[in-house]
Amino acid sequence: MDVDPRHFNQVAINDNDINSIVLSYLVHNCYKETVESFVASTGTKQPADCVEDMEKRKRIFQCAVEGNALKAIELTEELAPELLEKNKDLHFGLLSLHFVELVCAKKCTEALEFAQNKLAPFGKVDKYVTKLEDLMALLAYDEPEKSPVFHLLSLDHRQEVADSLNQAILGHSNLPDYSALERLIQQTTVVRQCMTEDNVKNGNPPFSLEDFIKS
Repeated sequence: MDVDPRHFNQVAINDNDINSIVLSYLVHNCYKETVESFVASTGTKQPADCVEDMEKRKRIFQCAVEGNALKAIELTEELAPELLEKNKDLHFGLLSLHFVELVCAKKCTEALEFAQNKLAPFGKVDKYVTKLEDLMALLAYDEPEKSPVFHLLSLDHRQEVADSLNQAILGHSNLPDYSALERLIQQTTVVRQCMTEDNVKNGNPPFSLEDFIKS
């Protein structure tokens, strides 16, 4: 339902809507135990096949974050056939995680063979050339964590790939790839930026969400 922004303060907040937003975030991020507790305490209806889907996605997510990228690929192909074949960026990201794990384990010969067999074909596409060069650069360092591309070894990088994989699996299943809460935050950020720009343009102080809430 579209509402005139001038009447937002008159819109009643519905507890069921809030519960649905929270539940979508928990399901999206595979917080199975929290979902069960939340549903039990609020009486919110749990989506069909929710638990089984979360368990599968959570296992894939954990494999990617923990560096077991090949297992993450195997499980993804079981749950979402053809996803990685269609999403080359994601497939490359997962294969790269495995390459990095081989380098970190000092299995440089195995890493090089893996790169030649699995990563080299991506070099036919321009956008992957620089990424491949960064990966290969890791082989030149006895301590890869001290290389200029050390970020490829970080937990944050693995988390980023795992998040992208989770979103892609959801999209493959015709489910929202972002939770309702994340979309609300994105929308709020855009609205806040627009209001700040308008205020400054009109010679008024920058928009303050805190002041707006207190008003």
